[in-house]
Amino acid sequence: MQPARIPELLAPFLAGSPAQPAAARPQLYQHISTYIDLLLHWNARINLTAIRDPEQIVIRHFGESLFTARSLFPAPENSGPRTSLADLGSGAGFPGLPIKLLIPSISLTLIESNHKKATFLKEVCRALALDDVKIETARAEILPPATFDVLTLRAVERLSEILPSAARLLRPSGRLALLVSSAQFAAIRTSLPNFYWSDPSPVPCSESRMLLIGSMEPSPKRTNLITNQHPNQVV
Repeated sequence: MQPARIPELLAPFLAGSPAQPAAARPQLYQHISTYIDLLLHWNARINLTAIRDPEQIVIRHFGESLFTARSLFPAPENSGPRTSLADLGSGAGFPGLPIKLLIPSISLTLIESNHKKATFLKEVCRALALDDVKIETARAEILPPATFDVLTLRAVERLSEILPSAARLLRPSGRLALLVSSAQFAAIRTSLPNFYWSDPSPVPCSESRMLLIGSMEPSPKRTNLITNQHPNQVV
């Protein structure tokens, strides 16, 4: 895909983001273009995405992922220890790899038990010359607990079953970022009753997709129950 159209498509997802200077954005767009070319090429052999149109891939995969990055890292990372982020059930690499593209300072682990998909992820990392990225071809249940500062989940099957395994991978002060629909709030509340959640953030250009960020420790911006009364309401 030609990168010239990408900035316009991503504008709603990156508006007001200081996470990456504007001067660095051309390289981001070039990387996204290369990534899409690889995704479409590999998608002919293994099922990575049902979306075939490059512009829709930008909006629905990269846009949602970069919106998550902007929400998790509203300011540039400081010079302290690298934040460790795990993307569970990474599949084609979303949202983990686009987050890494926008926030290069993070230490990224992609958890994908499907070996063919894991091979694709390795090829993307090689093509984009990404450093500090580890690919785990294992299930979450067998990974060491309390390992990561941030864990992301998107489009995961059996969400209510995987959430407790995801939570055990977080350090005590870690954050769990979920890209879900408002219809999944009840399952999240049941699976993680002791978590504290920020207000759900509507994903731009989507009618029902929401970003939820929670942790095991309370903060002034979080509470511990998600209601089903309104997609933006937390009480």
